[in-house]
Amino acid sequence: MQALRWHGVKDVRVDDIAEPATLKGKVKIKVKWCGICGSDLHEYAAGPIFIPQNSPHSLTEEKAPIVMGHEFSGQVVEVGDGVTKCEEGDRVVVEPIFACGTCTACKQGKYNLCEQLGFLGLAGGGGGFSEYVTVDEHMVHKIPDTVSFEQGALVEPAAVALYAVRQSQFNVGDQAVVFGTGPIGLLVIEALKASGASKIYAVELSTERRQRAEQLGAIALNPAEVNVVEKIQRLTDGGADVSFEVTGVPIVLTQAIESTKLNGQTMIVSIFEKEASFQPNLVVMRERNIAGIIGYRDIFPAVISLMNQGYFSAETLVTKRIGLHDIVEQGFEALMKEKSQVKILVSPDR
Repeated sequence: MQALRWHGVKDVRVDDIAEPATLKGKVKIKVKWCGICGSDLHEYAAGPIFIPQNSPHSLTEEKAPIVMGHEFSGQVVEVGDGVTKCEEGDRVVVEPIFACGTCTACKQGKYNLCEQLGFLGLAGGGGGFSEYVTVDEHMVHKIPDTVSFEQGALVEPAAVALYAVRQSQFNVGDQAVVFGTGPIGLLVIEALKASGASKIYAVELSTERRQRAEQLGAIALNPAEVNVVEKIQRLTDGGADVSFEVTGVPIVLTQAIESTKLNGQTMIVSIFEKEASFQPNLVVMRERNIAGIIGYRDIFPAVISLMNQGYFSAETLVTKRIGLHDIVEQGFEALMKEKSQVKILVSPDR
């Protein structure tokens, strides 16, 4: 089969590799759509970050070249011995987390904090930028017929957004500000709406992305035109209850902290490529809180249920659909150069 593999920085290739076997306890999936994630973009432009390059990952025992892609939907084409959760023909999405099951975090049920954490499509195990994937049965979640395969490819990033809101100190009726309205930022706005936010402010340089944030009901601010900290402090009468940092840009972290109220919280959703410094007194003198999340846990069913109610719409978020062989120029490069792009989906069948 054909699959996109990461060989090095700016070096991803569509290779011919063997189709994965359907072993005991495994589910074989024909990939329909796979989204390009910000993590994929970081790996392409500045990796390796999560991808094991010099030594194999402890759980997958694989290292580069690695098949990429972890935001995908597909249809079950074969199940291995012992599989009872799904059957051939099921429409599914995959929760792409590898966890050891034995460390302290795993024993507490916090598998996304596993000491050996890995992600399918980043740590090995196959990936969604391919024709077929086999995964352990427990990673598979069925989607109803009312949720399209394109929509299904958004379950994984929507899970990050909903988990970020759930793990924050946000409460129904609170005011929130989202810094950065790329795919995850827009999904955070949707998650805040679903969670009962009274007002949502969105800080974004890109005109197109600000417009999308406004379409979702946020009040968009351009940091090139206004002092966003002063503006938010004024609009919220002292600061937002919670701010969400979704840019990965060091200076924005300071803005996110300063935009919150007394005892407010900043939730870091981004993966940063470099260190971000800030004056600790911004936290100390106003008794603010800073938290962060990695991935998600126990949330895919809730995301799928919300999608069934109309949240996290593919029509709002997907800006381009391409084939596997177009992924470099029309995918990775387009996302780095064209701020009008939000979510690009890739199909091995196009």
